Amino acid sequence: MTERAQEMGKLKTGIQGFDLIAEGGLPQGRTTLFTGTAGSCKTLFACQFVVKGIADYGEPGVLVTFEEAPEDISRNVASLGWDLRAYERQGTFAFVDASPQLTQDIQLGGAFDLGGFLARVENAIARTGAKRVSIDSLGALFTRFDDPRTIRNELFRLHRVLKDMGVTAVLTAERADEYGQITRYGIEEFVADNVVILRNNLEGEKRRRTAEILKFRGTEHQKGEFPFSIISGEGIVVVPISAMELRQRSSDERISSGNAALDKMCGGGFFKDSVILVSGATGTGKTLMVTEFISDGASRGKPCVLFAFEESREQLFRNARGWGHDFEALEKEGKLKVVCEYPEVVGLEERLIIMKDIMNTFQPSRVAVDSLSALERVGTRKGYREFVIALTSFIKHQEITGLFTSTSPSLIGGASVTEGHISTLTDTIILLRYVELYGEMRRGITTLKMRGSQHDKDIKEFLIDSQGMHVGEAFRNVVGILAGNPSHTEHEEMERFQNMFGDDRI
Repeated sequence: MTERAQEMGKLKTGIQGFDLIAEGGLPQGRTTLFTGTAGSCKTLFACQFVVKGIADYGEPGVLVTFEEAPEDISRNVASLGWDLRAYERQGTFAFVDASPQLTQDIQLGGAFDLGGFLARVENAIARTGAKRVSIDSLGALFTRFDDPRTIRNELFRLHRVLKDMGVTAVLTAERADEYGQITRYGIEEFVADNVVILRNNLEGEKRRRTAEILKFRGTEHQKGEFPFSIISGEGIVVVPISAMELRQRSSDERISSGNAALDKMCGGGFFKDSVILVSGATGTGKTLMVTEFISDGASRGKPCVLFAFEESREQLFRNARGWGHDFEALEKEGKLKVVCEYPEVVGLEERLIIMKDIMNTFQPSRVAVDSLSALERVGTRKGYREFVIALTSFIKHQEITGLFTSTSPSLIGGASVTEGHISTLTDTIILLRYVELYGEMRRGITTLKMRGSQHDKDIKEFLIDSQGMHVGEAFRNVVGILAGNPSHTEHEEMERFQNMFGDDRI
């Protein structure tokens, strides 16, 4: 947080991830407008701001509702574990009900003002000692006044009352389009000190919610849109992708891949706090590499987590037994946790939060994701790339060794390592490829890159049997394997190339 932001004074919202992009929270003693279309979570933001203040910081709060009845709001947020009525009984929370069902205090009419309503708000703040006030939503006011000038004046009056009472306020307002005018009536954003835009975009056939801080008067904040999700028992959780910093530690310690020959190809094994990507077509042996990697770690007494998105637990365990690894026993010993779920069950943002929670709880030394490319079909390309950035960043910060698999679209060869162009985010890339030679399909393996280490550059043949993966000799006198067009070349021609570039394969 900058010195300038500290001078302005920020109030932590308690909303996970939001305080990071807000560089400390909402400006204290000021009003912040949350605007968005239907379904963008405006009401939830307003409620969570008040609830977190009471529960996490001991700051009483007031919720003013213009649209939904208090009973409806209480019932809706109860599913998140928030008991507003209990807070009311404790005297730390109060509703100010201005919803259409109970409008005795707010009447329609051109000459009407908010005097009576403001008196109720002031009374609720004074009675509870509130530090936080949420008003949901200002749009309802526009149906009760005929003259826009009156509305503007009344909003300024509301703004002044809240400031004079020293509370930090969240106001909500509607907007018609995700990227159009900031609010439906074009007035509210000029009254509030700060503006946050919530979006609920439909990209392709997938919804993606984001939060963007448009302005914070006199203080700083992170720029851009940040995805968020709603988590059971927690509420809104913002994923501060671009606010993450490259401050991960790196060690020279090596760990085994679970295969001695592959360790040798990688110059002595994987780096402990690195992320390895294994790319190959279906059936090339990616899940086998995951099995050997996880089993090796767990058998050494290191806790491991396997996230599987394509195979069931029973299928994984059966295949592991077929290669001589007992996952069931490792799980019973508490050395392994296997999580199997279809990617479509939750969105990418929620998936990331769930995976981080599991890793925080289990504290693994190794994590495998099989396969990462299965998650690509759940979100947009941008959302998928942000997910991978956040996941790799978290794994590195926790100093965990991560092994991801990715299924390449081409059975033989391929123009890129992954379709999502995520290969630059990983430290080591291992390619598994089919090689068609003389009417026979063989398998080849090579280490394409390994940051900070020399490695074997040969493309070697490997076999899979009941004992696992067996890496053999390099394909000699064969060119075009990675391009998908393997062909033999003369021995003299190979010697000529080696003489041109020297024999520096290792």
